[in-house]
Parts: sequence; C-alpha cells; structure tokens
Amino acid sequence: MSKLYELIPRQIGCEVVGINLQTENRPEVIEQIRKDVTSHRILLFTGQGIIDGARHVEISRWFGDLESTFYKHEKSPHPDVFRVSNDATEGCRGVGRTGWHIDGSFQPAPFGYSLYHMVSVPSDGATQFLPLTEFIENLKTETFAKWNQLWMMSDRRSGPIHPLIYKHPLTKKLVMCLHLGMTERFISNYGGSKEKLLSIEESEQILREIHDEITVRNQKLIYRHEWQPGEFIISDNLAVGHEAVPETQYSRDRVGLRVLHRTTIQGVHKPNKD
Repeated sequence: MSKLYELIPRQIGCEVVGINLQTENRPEVIEQIRKDVTSHRILLFTGQGIIDGARHVEISRWFGDLESTFYKHEKSPHPDVFRVSNDATEGCRGVGRTGWHIDGSFQPAPFGYSLYHMVSVPSDGATQFLPLTEFIENLKTETFAKWNQLWMMSDRRSGPIHPLIYKHPLTKKLVMCLHLGMTERFISNYGGSKEKLLSIEESEQILREIHDEITVRNQKLIYRHEWQPGEFIISDNLAVGHEAVPETQYSRDRVGLRVLHRTTIQGVHKPNKD
C-alpha cells in the first residue's frame, strides 16, 4: 500500500483508491503514480466523473510529451485527445479491432503510455489486456527460440523495424513489439549474417501463431475490462498488449453509445536487443 493512496490488486495491475484525478496535482503523488504504473503496468481509477479534454491532457503530461498521430474527430474535446465511438457522428469507429497490439508500433519508439477515459459506457464493449512478460514466459522453448529471432516491419513502408521480443527499457523484463493488424513482414536474424526476409505467407503464418498463442493457449492471461462510468486507466503501453472486443462496434441502437477518450505519450526508447 502506498502512503499516499491505496492499491487494490486486479488480474492485471491495480485499482487506485483515494485519488481524485479531477484535482490531484501534488508532485509527490504524481511521482508515486509514475512509479506504480511501471511496477504494476495498469492503474485503474474508478468513479472519476467526466474528465474534460484539457484535464486529460494535463494528466497525460505527467508521463511526457503527447503524441497526436490519429484521425481527428470534430467532437474531440482537445486536439491531443483521440475520441472513439460506435457511432461515427460521435467518434472514430473501428478503433482497436485490427488485432492484438501495442500502440505506436509504427513509430521509431512506440508510445510509452496510453491513458484511457470512458465517457459513455455501452451495455457491452470491453477492452482486453495481455501481460506481455507472462505471455512470453509461457511460450514453449522452441516457440520462444523462433520468435526471439524475429523482427517486425510495420505495414507503413517507411516505418521502422523492431525486434518482436526485447527487454522493457525500465523494468528490463521481456516484452513484445507486436501489432497483428499492422505488421507487413517479419525478418529473421535482422542485421546478422543469416538475415532473411520472410515471405508474405510465412509472415502471415507467424501472425496466426501469435494470435493462437494469445487466444487459445494463453487465454487465461487475458484481462477483459468491462468499463464502468467515470473510469480512467493509465497503462504502460510497452508492457501490455490490448485489443477492443467485437462488441465495441455494435450499433448504438443495440448496446447504447460508447465514447472513449485516449491519449498516447511519445516514446523515448527504441526497442533493441541490447
């Protein structure tokens, strides 16, 4: 337990009790939250009401500079806040449904943190999270050996090449740079004497293997977060994969209005094997 607030363990991460994000600005609390996000990977703040765009951005700046790389929506509360919805008139649709991923895999340094705030909660529409270190630790020896030699190429032609498995820059634990919907090809032994560009078919097979490892053989690791009104999540983007469930795209008439605000923090660490 922190002296500044209480932490209640969840399946992944912790719920924070005793903090009002609407008004909290004490330097010692901000520093402790930063440390706890690194230690626990996900911090959940419940019952926060509706946090406006400017305040969402202010909280985000506790973790660094914001990276605004996504489509803008006319109803976004701030230029740096990405607004998503199941209603195209309310926010961008289809977000998070391209496969398990971390945010910003197409950047030279993937985003360091993602901060989510649920503004309007539908009756169905969860976000799933995957602890990457435990996922890697659960791999069979031969699977780990194969994946540990792979580097991923983003589907953006000018994008960077990242190792699939590498060490988290702060915790030094093994994590993954993955995006099952935005990976064009894989390279084996990148930069080495046995470097090989995998074919499209071989690369698609690797993506299927990763998907099956997550959803079939390691399904118990997945944390399905069912959103409640006023919740705010701060996640270590490099330590947890995530995906929006299919129900997030159900119509407003079927499940009600879903509106999620998200910010992402500019990455400062390029994934590497060293």
